[in-house]
Amino acid sequence: MSSFQTLPTTGPIPVSRQLVHKSAAGEVLLDRYERRGADTFSVTAQWPRAHCFYDVVAGRHDPLLVAETARQCVPLLSHLGYGAPADHSQIWENLTWSVEPDALVADSAPAEIRLDVRCQDVVRRGDRLAALSMSVILRRDGALLGSATTRFTNHPASVIARLRGPYRMVLSSDLPATGLPAPLPAGHVGRDRPRDVVLSPGDTPRTFGLRVDGRHPVLFDHTTDHVPGMLLVEAARQATQAVAFPDAALITGMAIEYHRYVELDRPCLIEAEVLLAQAPTHVSTRVCAVQDGEVAFTALVTAQRSPAVGPPAHSY
Repeated sequence: MSSFQTLPTTGPIPVSRQLVHKSAAGEVLLDRYERRGADTFSVTAQWPRAHCFYDVVAGRHDPLLVAETARQCVPLLSHLGYGAPADHSQIWENLTWSVEPDALVADSAPAEIRLDVRCQDVVRRGDRLAALSMSVILRRDGALLGSATTRFTNHPASVIARLRGPYRMVLSSDLPATGLPAPLPAGHVGRDRPRDVVLSPGDTPRTFGLRVDGRHPVLFDHTTDHVPGMLLVEAARQATQAVAFPDAALITGMAIEYHRYVELDRPCLIEAEVLLAQAPTHVSTRVCAVQDGEVAFTALVTAQRSPAVGPPAHSY
């Protein structure tokens, strides 16, 4: 069992794919890490001009890159900041994020992002990290891009094995390659390829099935025994667009609670409800993931109709 460096450093450390729990180097958004204080850190990130999943649409970077950038900070800070060994895993309890739409406008170069990260309410069990809260401020060219807060727990492999029990035997890589439910029309959920649609039609206009493609190269970058948290974030985005702005929606924030794991091999319903419509251009929704009659995930989502700000970037 290996550990990552946790001592204060004299300069930035490059971020490897192992530090953010990614298999593909091209999925790593974070670039450099530097400790600023006991619980404060500076991280740089780069958002690509085009991405096979989180692509530029209507002239703007995908706002869910804020959530994914914050997610990558979770393992990074656990390992480098607080000494979690390489085989420890983190479990999300909550994630709240928001973005400034004007700061998402894409240009001809990748977006260079600076993250100021502060951790607090750190809990240890003996000499190991058990939990912490993290707040992230994202800036682009000195201007506020967005923010995120999250709390997560950290566990060694032996604890995860006990928590998961028999569910550890069902792996995403073993899911059938065919037989997924038919997707919603891709254009109604902001996608241009059926493979990227994570919802199938349900019994009502505001109820959907969760489509789990264990071979999706981004949502399942590596093998796992449960539905990834970012797949549920994407489901909340797509459900909001389907019930609010099927033509064009820009998600501006989410307040998410992860209540329990969503299992890979059983049906999961995604329920979306419009809570507040402000004029014809802004909306708030509540999205839930329900499995075996229990709510596993909730998200309060804010969105607005998305006008184009320029020609869309090339999509793969």
